[in-house]
Amino acid sequence: MRTDLLAENIAGLDEALTAVDAFDRALVTGLLRPQPAQAAGLTELANAVAGTPLAARVAEAAEKAAAGSAGEDHFVALAAARTALLGSVHDALMARVAEASGRPRGAEAVPAPGGRQAANLLAAARSWLSDLARAGWQGIDHDTVSGAAHVVSAMLPDPALRRLATLLDGLAAELAASCPGSALERIPARRWGDLWSRAMLLTVPGVADAPVTGTVTGRLLPLGIDVQEHATAVQAQVHAVFEPADGTAPRLVRASVSVPKPDTVVGAGLWQLLRPHMSLLAAVSDGRSMDLTDMPVTAEGDLLWSDEHARPSAPADAFATARVALPTATDPATAPMDRHPARIAVPVFLEGYSAQRDDEALTFTVAGHPLTVDTDRIPTAGPLTPEAVAASGACIGLLRWDAGTYRFQPLAVETTVRKKAVAIHAGGWAGGTTDKVGVRAEKAATDAVAVLRERAGRLLRK
Repeated sequence: MRTDLLAENIAGLDEALTAVDAFDRALVTGLLRPQPAQAAGLTELANAVAGTPLAARVAEAAEKAAAGSAGEDHFVALAAARTALLGSVHDALMARVAEASGRPRGAEAVPAPGGRQAANLLAAARSWLSDLARAGWQGIDHDTVSGAAHVVSAMLPDPALRRLATLLDGLAAELAASCPGSALERIPARRWGDLWSRAMLLTVPGVADAPVTGTVTGRLLPLGIDVQEHATAVQAQVHAVFEPADGTAPRLVRASVSVPKPDTVVGAGLWQLLRPHMSLLAAVSDGRSMDLTDMPVTAEGDLLWSDEHARPSAPADAFATARVALPTATDPATAPMDRHPARIAVPVFLEGYSAQRDDEALTFTVAGHPLTVDTDRIPTAGPLTPEAVAASGACIGLLRWDAGTYRFQPLAVETTVRKKAVAIHAGGWAGGTTDKVGVRAEKAATDAVAVLRERAGRLLRK
């Protein structure tokens, strides 16, 4: 890794983010009766895309919005401009990562999906989102936010609309918990701007359709597991190198499983909920590869996992994969709607670094250049700890971009424990464990789930 390249400025990056922030500030106070400062923010957004095919439509939309007369199509154009700017930031950051890692890049474009959706429900969602833009985050109240409820309930039964329905439901829940907006001391303008603009574009027919997929056959070599946990849901995402059976170049892929969960199940207990849905988790925990046969995969490298198309194979050490196979693996393409800096998570391998830890952060110095380690992303559902990362000599992780800088999220480390070289994985307990801490956590989760099932059965009997 050429970490020196990660520290260099990227031309145009700050200007693009400044334009996004200007539009987000306009959304804070709303576009029903814009003030001069909001009009200036809309103009800044339009100027930022002046040299693109969006120029004319966004310029018109910005003018109408500044006059307080924007319609739904104008809000869609503004959302598209904001998304395009963040997409350009994503592309610039990914180009720098590719240069720093030296790996080959994949296809530049992802095929557009095709399909049909219920236009009336999309129009209803677009109408609610337009009402939000007019009211602004400071102007939201329960009456405005509750307008999403009937749209979401009508969308959820349709699998083609479930992606948008989930997004609208989550946004509405966040806004409802923040009402009234006039009383908010701090408004997450970037986050709500992201959710609003993404939802607005998903109301355009065809955008939310299922991605184009193919199938792959070959050997899957896992690198590590990224765990993302919320109070009512958890996701495990396996990052791996796939070697096609036809001998073509290896490629980076992902396989994910998500499940709802009660908020009392945390830590190692999460694996009890995830294991039944993906045999790959046990293979990663056991240090094995998997043979895939006609496994569905998207153009973005996401395996649509089905245990019917996979079987455990020979032992495969993740660090051997990182040293030998990862440097030649092709990075996957990114779908247009996923081109956002927050979505960057690129598998990389580091060794030969020194670690420095202070009260605030852990930093790796690689070839004389610092790289911040994001220890907050290390899950409690595994044996990997910040202390083990600080004492490590080699590390597999994900390169991310957050708060204006590249950050490194550890997935596995090589370190020394009691004078013995060992590998510690964040997903080391995915397939089960004899570790005392893990066993206690799993038992506690088993007891919690048993109590919840008993109570649910009692309610059903009544």
